[in-house]
Amino acid sequence: MLDYLSLAAIAAVAREGSFEKAAAALGVTPSAVSQRVKGLEERLGAILLTRGSPCRPTEIGAKLCTHVEQVRLLEGEVIADLPGLTAREAGPSSIRVAVNADSVSTWFPQAAARFAAETGGLLDLALEDEAHTVERLRTGDVLAAVTADPAPVVGCRIHPLGTIGYVAVASPAFINRHFPGGVDAQSLQRVPMMRFDRRDALQARWASEAWGTVIAPPTHWTPSTQGMLDMTLAGLGWSMAPVPLATPMIAAGRLIELPPQRRIGVTLYWQRTRLATRLLDQLTEAVRAVAAQELGPVDTI
Repeated sequence: MLDYLSLAAIAAVAREGSFEKAAAALGVTPSAVSQRVKGLEERLGAILLTRGSPCRPTEIGAKLCTHVEQVRLLEGEVIADLPGLTAREAGPSSIRVAVNADSVSTWFPQAAARFAAETGGLLDLALEDEAHTVERLRTGDVLAAVTADPAPVVGCRIHPLGTIGYVAVASPAFINRHFPGGVDAQSLQRVPMMRFDRRDALQARWASEAWGTVIAPPTHWTPSTQGMLDMTLAGLGWSMAPVPLATPMIAAGRLIELPPQRRIGVTLYWQRTRLATRLLDQLTEAVRAVAAQELGPVDTI
């Protein structure tokens, strides 16, 4: 049998990033957390956490963290069905989900609010690029993910959600300053652009589809959807913005869509573990319902 007190300590350190914060979350001393972690590592003959700032689970540790979170979720439902225990022991259950920043800035909050209102459940969001959220699911860091990867993860169910559109935009002042002769394949090579992080390929994809060119211009890195939009409005560079956020700015004349006004879309999917829990089922229902209202049809812009 697994020692669930020790497993809870492992999961808490992985979640909080340090033994001290894990101790505070569990209501015990850091020494107690350290002893539980060390004892379990010795019994299993494996290192479960890499010590550092922050502490991170090893591959084996991540699997154990996933297991204990699933057990916690199932146990919460059992307790909720037992009136004699509910008042004393039941607390809000939490689901860890990987979500891309653009979804968090547009449609996902409505799904989260609907889920919370219907269930009282909590969400622990891990922000990641939509092309890489599935890695969080594959490693067991999360129980569900909004992802652009259509390949099902082993042990998971996948549901198409819809397409989020993107538009290339810049401020009027930026266009006047940097594109005096107009936007073309040559000017895109030298004019500064904005990217979310090193894995963000939307700008390169747009340049390829709109102008048939490969670009590598000066780049500002802004790992925030709203931050990138604010930086674009301030005239720091051109960027790819989610259509729902850019549309009112374009209508107000604060942003201008770059020619040839070709928009691109990214199809999103919901992948979730096959773990049979009401809470995860209800979150899935909320996500799919809101996505159907707010996103475009799959594989369209």
